[in-house]
Amino acid sequence: MSANATHPIFDELLGQDEAVALIETAVRNRDAGVFHSWLITGPPGSGRSNLALAFAAALQCEAQGCGTCKSCVLAKAGTHPDIQVLATEKVQITIAEVRDLVSASVMGSSVGRFRIMVIEDADRMSQSASNVLLKALEEPPAGTLWILCAPSEVDMLPTIRSRVRRVGLKVPSVEDVAQLLITRNGVDPKLARSAAAEAQSHIGMALRLATSAEARARRKEVLQSALSIVSVTDAVKTSDRWLELAKKDAEQMSSERDGQEKADLLATMGLSDKDTVPPALRSEIKRLEEAQKRRNTRSERDGLDRVLVDLLALYRDVLSVQLNAAVDLVNEDLADQIRQVAAQTKPADSIHKLEAIEQARARIARNVRDQLVLDSLAVSLQIRKV
Repeated sequence: MSANATHPIFDELLGQDEAVALIETAVRNRDAGVFHSWLITGPPGSGRSNLALAFAAALQCEAQGCGTCKSCVLAKAGTHPDIQVLATEKVQITIAEVRDLVSASVMGSSVGRFRIMVIEDADRMSQSASNVLLKALEEPPAGTLWILCAPSEVDMLPTIRSRVRRVGLKVPSVEDVAQLLITRNGVDPKLARSAAAEAQSHIGMALRLATSAEARARRKEVLQSALSIVSVTDAVKTSDRWLELAKKDAEQMSSERDGQEKADLLATMGLSDKDTVPPALRSEIKRLEEAQKRRNTRSERDGLDRVLVDLLALYRDVLSVQLNAAVDLVNEDLADQIRQVAAQTKPADSIHKLEAIEQARARIARNVRDQLVLDSLAVSLQIRKV
């Protein structure tokens, strides 16, 4: 957990003490005025979106981020009326989506202190969309704040970078992630350590692996099948299975997450899932369901990317063994198979496979048909013994 956080809403931002301290200072001084535009950067799994939503929640909360009041719960569920989040299911954030967000930004707050606009994956904005946003950042309405999230500063236009206050995040250590799983979720220490390593310190994925035997089994099957491709026939069968596993994982994740979010929201209303929702509160339920539907559209694509990220880790392990690198294997449970493949192939083969996986990720991001991408990749991953 963030060791120095003073408000519970920030507790799960692992290893981000400097960033959390900066955000908490802004929240503490909010009555004197908060800078109107922020850019949160960091690699996948570092918690960009989590920090953005925690920041937004803390700004609205009377206790500056208690994590339990109705305002905080609504913010975490994505249904706070004064916090609007743009998380596109498309390859790019379009100019129309940004225009809609800019139009909404001038409406002013309804129940909170501020009107807060969050753009996840702001690096996906087209240049024309970025230019529309730029105008909003130049002359923001009083009481309106923008929080952008992106992998790095260079992913944003220089003109946007010059108008934001920057907050940089780093990848938490495997040990920190494992300790979170142990203390917060009661995970067995050995399982917590392996889940954190296999997730490559991605907190959400580590929790998933630590708490779902099915997710662990699916991940292991993906990797074992990759190490068993010795023919084109194997490759075609394997790519079909990868797509099937990604779909199953996405469906299970969406179902679990959506159910918990709805239960949390009902709890803030003093209701259970068996109670009839009063008409006055149905709009909040509808808002949550619409947000979940938009997010779930991306879940399968995200599931495919997780498959590819896991494959990258696998072949980095193979290459590490081939080069006698003094590093821990990410996939320690597959150590015997990894060493066998490392002995049967050359380092150049592993590098070629890593390049093929990165190319597949780029093609998926460009919306090339999933099956075509996976078929081509699986053929590239054939084991050709030396």
